[in-house]
Amino acid sequence: MNFKKELAAVLFELLDQEITAAELELMIEKPKNATHGDLAFPCFTLAKVKRKSPNLIAQELSGKIQAPIFEKVEVVGAYLNIFLNKKLVSEQLVNSIFEQKGHFADLEFGAGGHVTIDMSSPNIAKPFSMGHLRSTVIGNSIALITEKCGYKAIKINHLGDWGTQFGKLITAYKLWGDAEKVKQNPIKELLALYIKFHEVAEADPSLEDQGRSWFKRLEDGDEEALSLWQWFRDESLKEFSRIYELMNVEFDSYAGEAFYNDKMDRIVKLLEEKQLLIESDQAQVVELTEEQLPPCLIKKSDGATLYATRDLAAALYRKENYDFVQSLYVVGHEQSLHFKQLIAVLGKMGYEWAEKMVHVPFGMMLKDGKKMSTRKGKVVLLEEVLNESIAMARHNIEEKNPNLANKDVVAKQVGVGAVIFHDLKNNRMNDIEFSLEEMLRFEGETGPYVQYTFARACSILRKANWQADSQPKTYPNSWDKEWKVASLLMEFAPAVKRACDNYDPSQVAKYIVDLAQAFNKYYAEVKVLEESMEKQARLALVYSVTVVLKEGLRLLGIEAPEEM
Repeated sequence: MNFKKELAAVLFELLDQEITAAELELMIEKPKNATHGDLAFPCFTLAKVKRKSPNLIAQELSGKIQAPIFEKVEVVGAYLNIFLNKKLVSEQLVNSIFEQKGHFADLEFGAGGHVTIDMSSPNIAKPFSMGHLRSTVIGNSIALITEKCGYKAIKINHLGDWGTQFGKLITAYKLWGDAEKVKQNPIKELLALYIKFHEVAEADPSLEDQGRSWFKRLEDGDEEALSLWQWFRDESLKEFSRIYELMNVEFDSYAGEAFYNDKMDRIVKLLEEKQLLIESDQAQVVELTEEQLPPCLIKKSDGATLYATRDLAAALYRKENYDFVQSLYVVGHEQSLHFKQLIAVLGKMGYEWAEKMVHVPFGMMLKDGKKMSTRKGKVVLLEEVLNESIAMARHNIEEKNPNLANKDVVAKQVGVGAVIFHDLKNNRMNDIEFSLEEMLRFEGETGPYVQYTFARACSILRKANWQADSQPKTYPNSWDKEWKVASLLMEFAPAVKRACDNYDPSQVAKYIVDLAQAFNKYYAEVKVLEESMEKQARLALVYSVTVVLKEGLRLLGIEAPEEM
């Protein structure tokens, strides 16, 4: 149901193929005001081709545009405003949704290509904080959206399970740790040790040397260091798994930084063979002067490897194992320089596929206007926020619908959905101020509002004893009252495509809020359940709304309860 494409095809024939159909399609706009039609075509570009005034070209074309789906054409200055045939288009739309159900608006341009998505990536031995929410939910939604567009998404949790911080943690544990306390409450105790290390290190900088020394022992395979590290990692994964399960997020790989330890020598050798490594202040670097970037540090003076070395090894591993057509890194914008360097080094190594690597940055989760910091103890735990949101949803259900079946299931769907939607409705580049009150609001542009609209539409269908296979045999003569909702349903596929092209789930979030608002307004004005010749067609439209709202929520990683 690509009406821009159909209009472009008609114009292509009328213009004697002087400009391609694809170029014409790009020129077609959607008017901001519905009174100006459903599509608009500006004739300014044609003026250069035809050597006539754009207004005159618009007048000449207006009487020639004829197709059953176009009801009328109006000329406003140099614009052709085209109005779609509401009855024909609405019936085609409803029929399409009936046939395709959840596959409505599926797109195929991904053609089965693999897209690796590096996302979530919390640091082990630290609690899963609100700061980790963004990468997790943005990455998960991008994965669902890319699959809707025909790609195969491969979600990789690149755990922060290596680095100097583990030397610091081992130092802290050796100095002040209590094995029994750690066993009873591992993450809380390990976090307390990590915070204490930094507090003490401010007065005693020699502690930092001890931390580096323990990490060197870890890199060298020291038995005690490895044993402690493995323990910290195992306990962390248990905690993370519980939170991922709560959010219905799954991964195809948990290969973290440590996974690449035995793969980094290869990278160093390749860089040496290509004569890209040079010595700088006793460290090994790749110069990126031509790319107008600082040098990329590959090996420190003590021989220890760095993030960049591991990420180069990871990029090569992913290309060889998944043969990606795109490799996405859903990581905060403060890492932008790192990814520019990473892609530039791979390019210098001669890998053309480096151009298919994309850093998908996002803004910060702030608390009182400042970035949350684990090392300073300024952290809000994600699990606590999710549980509080679920509890609030449960309280609302008890107040408004105490006889609801499966209260706990619905409370989880609504509570978790509220937290996820609050993040994804924002453009990912915006910083988000953490506010539990704002996150858990159950009216306005929120997840619970969209879920409630879906449940309300399902309730209408239940009252009418509607069956999903009871497609109307006849339709009304006019779809004027339904047109706002019907025309919005047509916008679902374009919203999905924009979200995929821009790695921006907010396109889908904003779209389903608009659809929910339009539907609620329609239902307030039209007596859908009243017996009339339009009743079956109106119920078919309500059913179509449930299909699209449910699928839109799914693309955000949010469930859609049929009762609330």
